[in-house]
Amino acid sequence: MATASMAFKSREDHRKQLELEEARKAGLAPAEVDEDGKEINPHIPQYMSSAPWYLNAERPSLKHQRKWKSDPNYTKAWYDRGAKIYQADKYRKGACENCGAMTHDSKSCMDRPRKLGAKWTNMHIAPDEKIETFELDYDGKRDRWNGYDSAAYARVIERYEARDEARRKYLKEQQLKKLEEKNNNQNGEEEEVSDEEDDDDALKVDEAKVDESKQMDFAKVEKRVRTTGGGSTGTVRNLRIREDTAKYLLNLDVNSAHYDPKTRSMREDPLPDMDPNEKFYDGDNRYRVSGQALEFKQLNIHAWEAFEKGQDIHMQAAPSQAELLYKNYKINKEKLKSKNKDTIMEKYGNAASEEQLPRELLLGQSEREVEYDRAGRIIKGQETALPRSKYEEDVYINNHTSVWGSWWKDHQWGYKCCRQMIRNSYCTGSAGIEAAEAATDLMKSNLARKEAIEEIPAPSEEKRLATWGTDVPEDLVLDNNLLAEALKKEDERKREA
Repeated sequence: MATASMAFKSREDHRKQLELEEARKAGLAPAEVDEDGKEINPHIPQYMSSAPWYLNAERPSLKHQRKWKSDPNYTKAWYDRGAKIYQADKYRKGACENCGAMTHDSKSCMDRPRKLGAKWTNMHIAPDEKIETFELDYDGKRDRWNGYDSAAYARVIERYEARDEARRKYLKEQQLKKLEEKNNNQNGEEEEVSDEEDDDDALKVDEAKVDESKQMDFAKVEKRVRTTGGGSTGTVRNLRIREDTAKYLLNLDVNSAHYDPKTRSMREDPLPDMDPNEKFYDGDNRYRVSGQALEFKQLNIHAWEAFEKGQDIHMQAAPSQAELLYKNYKINKEKLKSKNKDTIMEKYGNAASEEQLPRELLLGQSEREVEYDRAGRIIKGQETALPRSKYEEDVYINNHTSVWGSWWKDHQWGYKCCRQMIRNSYCTGSAGIEAAEAATDLMKSNLARKEAIEEIPAPSEEKRLATWGTDVPEDLVLDNNLLAEALKKEDERKREA
């Protein structure tokens, strides 16, 4: 308001101007005209020299107030399929390297990939395609038949008519051929006439066949189909053959397989004692463990196990991801299985291979001599193979010729080759064994000499002393000094008492 009031000399002039504008709006006062004779828009403030660029008083300024209906002939305009606009004689810069057209690049080229493109050969330049753009409204973008040429269906009709014409021509040729055979063969005229009549009847019936699609509507059932949008009424074809016996009528025994009428399911076999070759229904559980149902079950189990092991997989949230992971898992499993199989075959061989065995093995003959005893045991000619363990065997260290633990003496393990009890010792061979035996003999002789020198101590008499609370033996020897001292102490104690 401060800026607006600056255009007037006083507050009173401003008030008069507002009253004049209200009168002009009501039609009580003539419209104001500028210097050029144009009527002044009352919505534009008088202090503005010109209207802004975004304000157009000729039409509504808001989008939703304008005419929103577009041209009703929008559906008539469509792409001109296969139209060409220009045929170049030589390659142009920026054109497709394959065919030479300017309207696309080599990545989106639909022509056959050439061995040498038009960029290098400068020959057989393809014409430029006609590129069009249309601005369609909401209905035009969603019109399924927009751009459809009804004349294109004439080619379909022509193809079917040509087929029917060829069929009629073929039938006519067959009839003429039979008539010629009839004229040439006069013998057996009655038999041939009867055969021709049958053939003619068959041809007529073949031509007069009714379209089978019109006879397939006898089993239509109108029912409500559940969908994600809440359901819709549609036509569902009933595929059950009317001559089949219902599953709940196969066995009328009350104690037979249970039939659930709500889900129309009978999980168990209604006729378990019947010959399997004569039965056509074995219960719904058979379908649960066969075919695609079993594969889907295994897919679910794999998704659960993978989720428990920490993988981000969910069968309901991302079924495509779960199926792809299961497919990769099966491929990797087969690869690992084949790898293990190849490793085993490489190590142990394959007895079922197609390789031809040596002649000696096929005839059971060899140059090896084996001697048996009367019981059938091998005496000579085949060494018994010792079973090998998972640990390293026959590994010799420090010049030893035997392994650690091959020698045992005085509750100690050692090497048999040098009889040393230290594991990391260096092998000394037979010289070490002789040195060890000499040292042992010397130690034994020294011990024997020491025992001979030592004096045998005199045997001491063992005194048996009596203890309190035990019976005193007759041969007990008492110490007189200690006895006198004990009696003295006992007399003193009695005096004090």
